[in-house]
Amino acid sequence: MCCLFGILDYKNTLPIGKRVKYLHILANECEVRGTDATGIAYNDGQRLCIYKRPLPAHKMRYSLPPQANMIMGHTRMTTQGDEKFNQNNHPFLGHAGVERFVLAHNGILYNDYELRKQNELPKSKIETDSYVAVQLIEKMGELSFDSLALIAESVEGSFTFTVMDSHNGIYFIKGNNPLTLYHWKEMGLYIYASTEAILKKALAQMNLPDNHEQISVEMGDILHIDSHGKRKYGHFNYDHLLWEKPSWLWQKPTYTENAYLNDLKSMSYMFGFTPGDVDDMVADGMTADDIEELYYCGVW
Repeated sequence: MCCLFGILDYKNTLPIGKRVKYLHILANECEVRGTDATGIAYNDGQRLCIYKRPLPAHKMRYSLPPQANMIMGHTRMTTQGDEKFNQNNHPFLGHAGVERFVLAHNGILYNDYELRKQNELPKSKIETDSYVAVQLIEKMGELSFDSLALIAESVEGSFTFTVMDSHNGIYFIKGNNPLTLYHWKEMGLYIYASTEAILKKALAQMNLPDNHEQISVEMGDILHIDSHGKRKYGHFNYDHLLWEKPSWLWQKPTYTENAYLNDLKSMSYMFGFTPGDVDDMVADGMTADDIEELYYCGVW
């Protein structure tokens, strides 16, 4: 359970000081979904830059150049890959041919080892399951709707990805994990977070006008927003995300699943549940992802 977040100020409406302030507010609200590490990525006008640390968001100190008007971020709850080794934290840098990109992921991938073996991907010091998506893009040698669709159709587990390109554009690859995106057209501003509840809490502290629209990003969508704020959609087949696990997988959850459930239990009281309620939900066949969705959306 992690959180994606970002600010896309494509008309440069916000002064840099206010942009940094809003970034702090947004990242701090995202802590509820992960405090093990925090990271951001942005374009400084010449290259993509990443700043990440094994710290909760409220302990981070951001310093952005004025050119950095597109910022994507991530707060992490560790599932695979020790956060103390900063290489394991999001976002991750990659190269698709000559183009640089950065990727962040909310979710858990179960077949990363199989994908590395099947595709003969190079060994890496990065232990995080999410990094296989970076390696697959690099092997295909391009960052496009087609390459991202192929990755989305190859990975198993839960995911929503964000990918920033070197042209100050960003892709949203919406799988079975949440994402909420708001747009202030007059201001030339997008702000996003993994859940609407988090985004609303952050916006209540930003004093932004109420005339925003929510941009549709559904499961199976690949949305690209370019440096001028223009949107373009692609799609992928998400049938594999609707597959129900056999009962023996519920009976023998992996270490990763157990760690995920323990974190959900520790925060259960914040959402009106108890740790015992979480155990009952698991016994009824719910996954950790299902329980998280219940926490934030109130539905299953």
